[in-house]
Amino acid sequence: MKTFVVVFACLLGAAYGQYLLGGHHGGYGHHEDYYAPPHYAFEYSVHDPHTGDVKAQHETREGDVVKGYYTLKEADGTTREVHYTADDHNGFNAEVKKIGHAVHHAPIVHHAPLYHHY
Repeated sequence: MKTFVVVFACLLGAAYGQYLLGGHHGGYGHHEDYYAPPHYAFEYSVHDPHTGDVKAQHETREGDVVKGYYTLKEADGTTREVHYTADDHNGFNAEVKKIGHAVHHAPIVHHAPLYHHY
């Protein structure tokens, strides 16, 4: 039992000593700030004539301010264009534009083949 108490006291002392000395980073007054304001920019685009998928996006961020836009070709032939911003003060704001005139095609009707059963 005495051995257990001695071992426990040694472990407790070692842990407390690490706490007082600041662990592996050196003692008091040593502080590293790992926060850096986020900054990025990205963009992409797709233009697939086989499927008709046409779209693009561009976005930037500096600190807590995000700005960007995206465009996409709608099924009716128009283009949707959205410009947006987001920040802590104003929240998320978007301006949406529809460019072009909608074209609605008549549906294509496929008739089933005629089968004759004799």
